[in-house]
Order: sequence, then C-alpha cells, then structure tokens
Amino acid sequence: MFKSTTLMLCMAVSGCSFIDKLGIGDKTGSNNSAGTGKSIGAVETPKVDAAWFSDYETNLQTALTGSSFEITRYENALIVTAPVDSTFNPDRPGMLLPVSLSPITKVAKLLEKDRTTAVMVLGHADSLGSAELNHTLTTNRASAVGAIFSLSGLKSDRLLIKGMGSLMPRSANDSKEGRALNRRVEMVLSPKNVFKVLVTQYRSPAQPIKVISPVSPAVAKTTRVALGESKKTPRQKKK
Repeated sequence: MFKSTTLMLCMAVSGCSFIDKLGIGDKTGSNNSAGTGKSIGAVETPKVDAAWFSDYETNLQTALTGSSFEITRYENALIVTAPVDSTFNPDRPGMLLPVSLSPITKVAKLLEKDRTTAVMVLGHADSLGSAELNHTLTTNRASAVGAIFSLSGLKSDRLLIKGMGSLMPRSANDSKEGRALNRRVEMVLSPKNVFKVLVTQYRSPAQPIKVISPVSPAVAKTTRVALGESKKTPRQKKK
C-alpha cells in the first residue's frame, strides 16, 4: 500500500527546495487535477494536462515499486526523489549502487518512448563540507543518474543535469535525519514545453531568489508517495 504523508514545508531558517524557487507550481495531492504553475517574473509555466499526470503517476509507481524512491506531484511536474544513502555507494560517493540501477533505468525508458516529456536531474547535498566540495559531489551524483537518461537517447533539448550543492535543502541541517533528507537526487519530469520554460527560468532568473516564509499547512499540503511497501491484510478471527 502506498504511504501518504505531508510534505515538509519550506522553513525560513533552512531555505526552500528547488521546486518552490523555480516556480514549478503548488504542491498537490496525488489525485488532484493539474493546474497552472506559479510564475517567476513575467514568465508563467504552461498548464499540464491531467491525462499526462494520470499516465505518468501510474507508470512511475509501477516502475519504482520495491525501491526507496519517492514520487511527489506538483501542479506542472512530477518529482522522483532518490535518497543518496540508499542510492549511492558510501565508499565511492559518485557511484550508483546496483540496486538503484533498475528503477532509474525504468524511469529513463518511460521517457525514451515519449519524446514529448523531459527531465531535469538535480543533485543536492547537506551543509557539511565546503561549497566547492558539495558542488562537485552533487554534480557527480546528478551526472551518474543523468548518464542513464543519456543512454536512453535523451539529448539536451530534453535533459538537464545540474549539481546544486547544499543551496536548496528540504530540511534543516541541524540533525542527522535532516541532513539525510537533504542528500538526494531529484528527477523532475514534465512535458517538454514546461521543461523549456523552467530551464530558462533556472538559468536566467528574472529576479533574485528570496527565502520563502513558512506556509500554512492548510495551503501547502501535498502527497509524498513512498514506494515499495506491501499492503497488509487484516487478520481474520479464528473460528
């Protein structure tokens, strides 16, 4: 059974995720219909058809079952998050573990068959280590994941690979658990027309990015799908 929890909100003390800063749109429940993303400056991301979400959510859930990856739905993108601790070799930080190759390859194969969809592969780190070290580390990790998409035939018009260092945490870095959440690689899937707008905004932001204040839980709730959990059947009473 897929497990639903509330996504951790942006914290003023720890910054916000890449998604909130790029204007990918409000977080939504996994069954909500698509909408129009927030704009950055004068640019607004295109509306995504609900059928695209329906097809990709179903296919991603099938592809990632049994893995430690998570799926998060936004108004105009689907984010597949690979936790570093269960995805990369601890002795060789830029090398994928064998167990992670299959789910990433399955995601890449979905895009190989659909030339209308694109992906941004973004590496993230915790705040330990220097900025230069974290940038190199996250670039190497994003490149390791992105290479699988390249092998599936994706070119630069549908694939962006970027190391973000520790600039965009999901959680505060003052605990072991928080730092583990921040060490991740995100695969941001969207229709190609949305991808083009997001990449333009990302490379040349129309205005300086500011830290966003905490949002009311009633407004910012989302669904995070943790995959690989088996459905428990209630025990029957003995006769």
